[in-house]
Amino acid sequence: MIDVRNFYNALIDNGVEFFAGVPDSLLKDICSYITDETPSNKNFITANEGAAIALAAGYNIATGKVPLVYMQNSGLGNAVNPILSLADKEVYGIPMLLMIGWRGEPGIKDEPQHIKQGRVQNALLDAMEIPYYVLDSDSTDYANLIEEACKLTVKRQAPAAIIIKKNTFNDYCLKKEINPKFEMSRETAIETLLSKLPVDSIIVSTTGKSSREVFEYRVRNLQNNNRDFLTVGSMGHCSQIALGIALNTNQKVFCLDGDGSLIMHMGSMGIVGKNAPNNFYHILLNNGSHESVGGQPTVGYDIDFPGIALSCGYNKAISVSSKSEFEVEIDNVLRYDGPVLLEIKVNKSSRNNLGRPSSTPIENKKALIDFIKKR
Repeated sequence: MIDVRNFYNALIDNGVEFFAGVPDSLLKDICSYITDETPSNKNFITANEGAAIALAAGYNIATGKVPLVYMQNSGLGNAVNPILSLADKEVYGIPMLLMIGWRGEPGIKDEPQHIKQGRVQNALLDAMEIPYYVLDSDSTDYANLIEEACKLTVKRQAPAAIIIKKNTFNDYCLKKEINPKFEMSRETAIETLLSKLPVDSIIVSTTGKSSREVFEYRVRNLQNNNRDFLTVGSMGHCSQIALGIALNTNQKVFCLDGDGSLIMHMGSMGIVGKNAPNNFYHILLNNGSHESVGGQPTVGYDIDFPGIALSCGYNKAISVSSKSEFEVEIDNVLRYDGPVLLEIKVNKSSRNNLGRPSSTPIENKKALIDFIKKR
């Protein structure tokens, strides 16, 4: 395996000292080391990957130095436009390194939402005319590769990528953790919420551990999950999935969102407020982190989400941080017409034995379609 300290030092030795991006589980060790070792004004966990490309471009314009943008390969979708219409050598010509975690690598077992992305990843980079290097746990020449990639991106005046396979880096635990002590875990909040909702409510849960916890709640309580849409990919878009359903059914629709997800495409709140479906309930589980991909911090605890929701046209917006407040307010929320935002501040924690849905995404979708048709 590659030692994260040595890899980081190789970047620094080649003048790469500015970092931006969205964390990835395959990159969690190196991203954690970057967070611990880099000044806060040189490492930015951005709203989405496209924003990271733009931030890196601004840095290069101001300093002439090569930045590094880190992302999971699913984040390429958010980054394609600024890569091609901003950083590309035929537009502004911005040199930068892209460090991309290869989820869904062919031949490696992975989740359904990663398989297609992993299979087409390199072809997508080829189509974008981005040269790339691949690193794995056996790569011993990574320092020379970093040097070559830095020289190439400057020579081409365009991005170059370093692809990181699974288990490339040694383990490293983040030291700069911020974990305020709230009363509830996310799972406790989800359990409390689901126990109080009308039985015909539709649930749309965000990607990551929230959907896994919803599924396990149903299994544990011998409940059918045919009214749940477990969003396994498309981070940041669960509110619009929920909106599309809410506008076309009379059932109450509850969107279980996360702070990282909501921040990623926060403009969607304006679309919810503008259309104002009275059956739309936005439940924000805010743990101030990208917990599913290594626990890197978000700016979730620094944002007035209820204030933003109200300014976007939500009918009501509430924030709670204790179980007693939550139990009172969820009863109130059910009496309000939507759109309503209920922010629940929770701890960054989850069970080590948390499972995954046993049904496929297609099976999940079909079950929900049948449920809606019968209402």
